[in-house]
Amino acid sequence: MKFVSGLIVALTAASADAFTANAPRSAAPKTALSVAATEWDLANIGRSVRIEGSSREHWEFPDPNQEIVQVGIDTNGRPAESLIELWIGPDWTPMKVKGYTEDGMMRPIQALIGTRNKAAAIDINNTGPGDFPLNAAAAYAGPSMVGQRADLLTANQGRYIEGGAVHSVNFDATVQQVQVLLYTDTRQLNAQVELLNGPNNFKQKYEVFTNNGLLNSLYVIFNTPGAGNVVRVTNLAPLEFPCKAFIASV
Repeated sequence: MKFVSGLIVALTAASADAFTANAPRSAAPKTALSVAATEWDLANIGRSVRIEGSSREHWEFPDPNQEIVQVGIDTNGRPAESLIELWIGPDWTPMKVKGYTEDGMMRPIQALIGTRNKAAAIDINNTGPGDFPLNAAAAYAGPSMVGQRADLLTANQGRYIEGGAVHSVNFDATVQQVQVLLYTDTRQLNAQVELLNGPNNFKQKYEVFTNNGLLNSLYVIFNTPGAGNVVRVTNLAPLEFPCKAFIASV
């Protein structure tokens, strides 16, 4: 629960309007990028499974002393559509994440999912057609990955996004990866995060719903090759359900 404690501190300390992004962001040191890219290889995450279209696979996570699960999904260059669900107990699904990528090799699906320190399972459903298989892996995240997510809270003061509002951040061509963290103050989190390259030309997107955006925040990483990349966050919830967004290069 260390990360949840960090979220609570950030929620109370950060100003709601202190984050602005008028100019494209620049890249972090390349050494950090190289380490992050290696940690997201499916072979380094854990057991990798090929999931045919309209099929599903699940992974068990029985250790209540560990909280964060790393999920990676890629393809041989084809699109990927998936639904990632957190299962706790026989009939409770507190978090669902829909993921789409136009090219699962260039821009794989990369996310960290919290288990609320409970025995849980992660279910990955390939919602694409039968001729679009994907490869998926899931395992408890290592200390460096957990620390990277926690460090994002101190990278900037975040952006407060009212229900129904949209927030966008531009990144220049030197940025190769972007990390995004969305959370709430225990209220529901219902939001969409998109990677665009050109006017309304989205290359990858995630849509999340959870009944508690503090216990189950959304953390994803986008690969952003080339120029003209924009990350756009849309709060799909009603006005009374704001969320906080932290966006930075890796």
